[in-house]
This record gives sequence, structure tokens and C-alpha cells, in this order.
Amino acid sequence: MFEDSENERFRNKKPEVMRMILRSYARNISSEAAVSTIISDIRQSNERTMDTKTYDDYMEALKDIYIIEDMEAWNPNIRSKTSIRSTPTRHFVDTSIACRCLGVNPNDLMNDLESFGLFFEDFAVRDLRVYAECLGGVVKHYRDNAGLECDAVVHLEDGRWGGIEIKLGGDDLIDDGAKSLKTLRDKIVEKSDEKAPSFLLVLTAVGGAYRREDGVYVVPINLLKP
Repeated sequence: MFEDSENERFRNKKPEVMRMILRSYARNISSEAAVSTIISDIRQSNERTMDTKTYDDYMEALKDIYIIEDMEAWNPNIRSKTSIRSTPTRHFVDTSIACRCLGVNPNDLMNDLESFGLFFEDFAVRDLRVYAECLGGVVKHYRDNAGLECDAVVHLEDGRWGGIEIKLGGDDLIDDGAKSLKTLRDKIVEKSDEKAPSFLLVLTAVGGAYRREDGVYVVPINLLKP
């Protein structure tokens, strides 16, 4: 199968090694797991060796055939001592591939809401990327050494941007997301050359769309459109 692939990077790849890497990547979905962390997980879970060169070689193939697509960090050029973390967030092009790698079904996700949230974030990032590209924009994530983070930042070529927190739903999670977004807005506007955000949005799995009194939008993923 792999030997016959038209993609040169995919030839001579061992299926069992590919499966090990994908399973580990799925276990670290929507996180900023370091490459060393993923390789360590592969070694421990499969009781075999894995060097960085081999890992990088397989990852190039997986990205080239659009299975893996990490999300890079957004650097708004903050004029402060704050350090922006540059580790990408680990994502799949299609969340169903990650589920298949781990043998995850809907019942498994419903019984583990923490994991469900990470898989939903991966799914939401996929949609955000598609719609942002229609507008000539990119989607990145933000996290600094002060602990402030944002799941997704949509940035357009003309400088407009918007911050998005991805939550399954529920008043408490929505409140947390809105609070984080407002803190990000205040910090970026005060410390960088970026304009004020065009919008702040908590993207949910269910519910209706509305604008909170603080100006933060709450929108379910099924109502997204470019």
C-alpha cells in the first residue's frame, strides 16, 4: 500500500510506525505537547525505540498528505517582558481520523467530557480555518508565560483580528471563556501595535447565538459561516 503511493514522502513508511505516531498525536490533540513529549509517549506506549529523525520523517509525510495540520502561535508583538510561547497546537485535518486512531466512539466522548472538549476544539479549528481562508485570513493560537491563552485568533491581511474561545457549552465555561477573551483584548490593545479586535467570540457545541452584555458573542458551531 505505502510502497505504491504516488507521494514520495509516503513511500517505504511502515504502517505500524505510522499508527503509533498517529495514536500518540491523537492522545495529545489540541494541546501544545512538545515533540519530546509525543516521542516519549510513543516509546512508553509501544515499548520500542523512536528517534527524532524518524519521527520528523513520518510527520513530514503526514502533513504532506493532509492528515496533520498544527496551529502556529500568534505573536502580536507585545512591547513588554511577556514571553509568547511558540509551540504549535497539535491538530488533525479531520477529527474523525483522531477518533479512529484511538478507537473513540460517541459514547466514549460523552462519558469523558474533558477529552470531548479537546476533540471538539480540534473539530472547531478545522471549520474556523476553512472559513478564515475564504476571507484571506489565518487562524493561530495565543499563549504567554503569564498563563493567558486563547484557543484561536483569526487574523486577516488588513490587520483585523478576532479572538475565539472554544467551549462545549454551559454558563460557567462560557463565562470563563468570555473573561479570558476580555483579558486578552485589554492586554493586546495596551501592549502591542494591534488594533482592537473586531469581535470576541465563545464558540460552543450547542445552544443559540447571542451577544452578551459585555460585548462577547456566543455562537454554536452550526451557525458559523464566512
